Amino acid sequence: MTEPATGVMDAVLDPSETGERSEPAWGAVVSLALGVFGLVTAEFLPASLLTPLAQDLGITEGAAGQAVTATAVIGAIAAPTMAIVTKRLDRRLVMWALTVLLVLSNLVAAFASSLPVLLIARIMLGISLGGFWSMSAAMAMRLVPMRLMPRAMSIILTGVSVATVCAAPVGAYVGDIWGWRTAFMIAAVVGALALLVQVATIPKLPPAGTAGFRTLLEVMKRPMIRVALLVVLLVASGHFAGFTYVRPFLEKVPALDIETISLVLLAYGIGGFFGNFAGGFIAERSLKAAVSLAPLLIAFSALLLLVVGGSPVVAIAVASWGFAFGAVPVGLQTWLVRAAPDQAESAGGLMVMTFQVAIALGAVFGGLLVDNAGVASAFAYCAAATLLAALAAFFLGPKPIDDPKA
Repeated sequence: MTEPATGVMDAVLDPSETGERSEPAWGAVVSLALGVFGLVTAEFLPASLLTPLAQDLGITEGAAGQAVTATAVIGAIAAPTMAIVTKRLDRRLVMWALTVLLVLSNLVAAFASSLPVLLIARIMLGISLGGFWSMSAAMAMRLVPMRLMPRAMSIILTGVSVATVCAAPVGAYVGDIWGWRTAFMIAAVVGALALLVQVATIPKLPPAGTAGFRTLLEVMKRPMIRVALLVVLLVASGHFAGFTYVRPFLEKVPALDIETISLVLLAYGIGGFFGNFAGGFIAERSLKAAVSLAPLLIAFSALLLLVVGGSPVVAIAVASWGFAFGAVPVGLQTWLVRAAPDQAESAGGLMVMTFQVAIALGAVFGGLLVDNAGVASAFAYCAAATLLAALAAFFLGPKPIDDPKA
């Protein structure tokens, strides 16, 4: 393998070069969690506000839905290029700028009078989202010692878990009571609060490494990076191929009513919240276990739904699916950063780009399977893809950090 040996890694991670701290800066880590919460909240808002938003702007719901597509596409482009574009800037200034862009995107959306203006707002959000996500792991690595990296990522990703559980229902409620524009205004306030905490807590972080398009290619040549990206592709495509169609499955197989489906999906969100912390706990002790057990549990949950989908066990299966997927990002981001500690920002960008591509591929492929072979086929693909990811992570994945071959 060509990954850095322990001695090389120690040199790469020398505080004088990378800014890694001997003592954790937990306040700055929490500020990143607030930023992630604001980003994911803004990302999810259109889904819960689509009908009134489309009616107010005089467009179809399908056209309004392109606001979500625009964010994802721009995020996939921004993720691997942000470190390159901002390679000479203090990293805290970059994170502040990305959070300012989050606030502005919500304000533009709140005052949008047409679809083009709304799309401009969502493109701004895509830049913020892709850049923030790609740099968050590299930031965490410089804010805490490497041994605490999984815990830091778990805290940052708590923002995702909370937003996943709260954003859609709260957005729908606020939109119904005060209008969809008010929901975006509230999201702007959340972003502004995150910015204030970031300004108060994030220390100076001079740029480290030499980001460039050549760097992206060099990072991709590392065997462990390629294995990690393969696992990301399999897990994300499998998850979104299956879970995108969980509601039709719940309506047709166990024939649940809408109230029960809502409770089952809430169980998924709560499972994801606790899975996030569990992922950090396991990754601190065994990174290989963290990145292989989570996709294995997704595969088991999907198979369980296929086998006993008509029984009350369906709620347990969906909750365990949420728990497993909540644990996935902590281990994967820690793995990517550990595999390329000297180019953590480029590695993070590649992961976010791969994840976004996998989301699109998974949703499209899952849709083709559902239309041509039934919803069960999408769940079967999910189980197969995530099982392959678990096997790849277990047999080819990260070694202990003190292993000279790691």
